[in-house]
Amino acid sequence: MKQYTITGMSCAACSARIERVVSALEGVEVCAVSLLTNSMTVEGEVSDSAVIEAVKKAGFGITAGAPQSTVTEKQEKSTEVSSLAKRLILSAGFLAVLMYIAMGHSMLGLPLPSFFTENPLLNGMTQMLLALTVMIINRSFFIKGTKGLLNKAPNMDTLVATGSGASFIWSAYELYILASLQLSGDIEGARHCLHGFYFESAAMIVTLITVGKLLEAKSKGRTTNALKALMNLRPQTATVISDGKEITVDISEVKKGDIFVVRPGESIPVDGIVAEGSSAVNEAALTGESIPVDKTVGDRVSAATVNQSGYLRCEAVAVGEDTALAKIIRTVSDAAASKAPIAKVADKVSGIFVPTVIAIALITFIVWLAIDKDIAHALERGISV
Repeated sequence: MKQYTITGMSCAACSARIERVVSALEGVEVCAVSLLTNSMTVEGEVSDSAVIEAVKKAGFGITAGAPQSTVTEKQEKSTEVSSLAKRLILSAGFLAVLMYIAMGHSMLGLPLPSFFTENPLLNGMTQMLLALTVMIINRSFFIKGTKGLLNKAPNMDTLVATGSGASFIWSAYELYILASLQLSGDIEGARHCLHGFYFESAAMIVTLITVGKLLEAKSKGRTTNALKALMNLRPQTATVISDGKEITVDISEVKKGDIFVVRPGESIPVDGIVAEGSSAVNEAALTGESIPVDKTVGDRVSAATVNQSGYLRCEAVAVGEDTALAKIIRTVSDAAASKAPIAKVADKVSGIFVPTVIAIALITFIVWLAIDKDIAHALERGISV
């Protein structure tokens, strides 16, 4: 089974799209994409280059190998949540002002400055600028949604971009009519055009979805904490004997057969066999056993366990991905990347969800236009779908 790291996914429709294109490759027996861990597992006789090329053609990023939990990645996850939170705060601030101007006065009788009530064009232009600001703050929906559409793989971002974009474009059209009426002296007609604006809807859609994105990002972080906790157990450095001297090296530089030393309180860097000394080792991280285990010459020690008392000199017998901890991490990672039968059913639904919703929205628009003969009402209902 081969693992790959996928980037650029935003919803289940994206993962379903990747699964379809990779499963269609000759030699692929099973393909599973996990939106949670941004990973893909592939079983069968197929080359890495063929898989990578297929995924890139579908419009997503891919690298061979399972996602690695490093300090940098954790910082990126934290940055993502922080970025979404800032986006949400800014969006909500501008949206609140927009909602007050667009609906506060007309629906709730809240006071507005006289230059807004006496000048409908200024009112409309202010609404447009506020909505445009919120849409620019959340421009990632429009970028990803457009890319998905161009790659013939519409996703949830496509739905968001379509609904918000249609609201904005129609409102901009109404604003032109309002301006024409006001310039011709028909102030009452211009005021009536304000009721045809949906600038607040354009801004509301992207703001609400940003709330969902923020909750999703936080949920992902919590769900993968168990895997991260395992990865964090791995020591980053080791003290090895070189030319009769103790030197500290990066864990990746330790080779099988190297002699390393572990002082009391230090974590054992790699799997090894005790060559000299005796101690009690806390193996709770791997076995759950809270009572330390006595180790002496000839006994095996495992990476991520903690030397509690004596000085140990050990010979490395398993390093890197061959250690017991690495195998546990790989097993947990594979389990996270695999899917339960119900998840596979959900993915089949997600594969047709986006185009189905777009089709229903178009049908709704056409039917209401035929019944009501009012493009504004028909568009409102299509956008709602």
